[in-house]
Amino acid sequence: MKLLKDKRNLLIAGIIIGIVAFLLPLFGNPKNMGFCIACFVRDIAGGLKLHNAAVVQYIRPEIIGLILGSFLIAVVTKEFKPRGGSSPVLRFIIAAFVMIGALAFLGCPFRMIIRLSAGDLNALVGLLGFTGGVALGAFFLTKGFSLGRYQKQSSVEGVALPFVNIVLLVLFLAVPALFAFSEKGPGSMHAPIVISLLAGLVVGALAQKTRLCMVGGIRDTILVKDTTLLFGFISIFAVMLVLNLVTGNFKLGFAGQPVAHSDHLFNFLGMALCGLGSVMLGGCPLRQLILAGEGNSDSAVSVLGLLVGAAISHNFSLAGVANEGVKTNGRVAVIFGLVFLVAVALIKIYQVKKEEN
Repeated sequence: MKLLKDKRNLLIAGIIIGIVAFLLPLFGNPKNMGFCIACFVRDIAGGLKLHNAAVVQYIRPEIIGLILGSFLIAVVTKEFKPRGGSSPVLRFIIAAFVMIGALAFLGCPFRMIIRLSAGDLNALVGLLGFTGGVALGAFFLTKGFSLGRYQKQSSVEGVALPFVNIVLLVLFLAVPALFAFSEKGPGSMHAPIVISLLAGLVVGALAQKTRLCMVGGIRDTILVKDTTLLFGFISIFAVMLVLNLVTGNFKLGFAGQPVAHSDHLFNFLGMALCGLGSVMLGGCPLRQLILAGEGNSDSAVSVLGLLVGAAISHNFSLAGVANEGVKTNGRVAVIFGLVFLVAVALIKIYQVKKEEN
């Protein structure tokens, strides 16, 4: 009975989130980018002047809304539970590589589904790589991989990241001159602040209540044959596919897709890196934001890792380039990231086995 209720709630949440994600570009967001955790965190990194890529600099209210929406609903429903403390440095580094992989592809798992619903077949290549990365991560889990157990922490620790986001929002509204803003490119394209913030709050609250997570859905399907968490993203895809078809926004193919490229190998490998790293962290980039809002300081560290990973990607030309592909620096970084994460997983598995014996 509970399983059916969970699936129903995910379907309903997915429909609402799909509609919100479809509407945001109509209000000004880049096309096929109602939500993209990787792209929006990258824009915030630029807005904070952590990188100087002039076309991707903006303090995205959607990200602030996601964290605060999760925080508020968790507090109201007494699900706010400060916890953390497991392998913070490793989490930070893994999250940075997750971001490097996602930006090589030009999108997080959330945007991958959004792009696919609009006919972008490059996203299908990314989905195959992402699934492969999650499958590899699931295999490591079966062998005993873990970053360690979390512990209960003080409320101060749990509210730290939500508080920082409130301060960031206040400064963004009151003293915008502190930040960098794109005058052209994706960073200059955004919905009005109130609409973006409300969209983030709604999606953050829904994602918190339903545990929406693309990585979790694929991981659970592989490990325990439980498809429950997939229902949310299936419904997001379905409702956006219908809306794209009805409005003429559906364009099937590889070429000429908005903020995308057809470097198939590194679309695949970039999302494989994103998928593997997300399993190791315990959730996709969206899930990390939601968990951080719930008081999970491990996820808060991961969010900071995503932010720094975005800055690194653009400061060192690692990110994919729309309509061009992934340059040499980015290719090296993605391959190194995969090797590094596999090495970390194997070392952790070895340590667990050694402790057991």
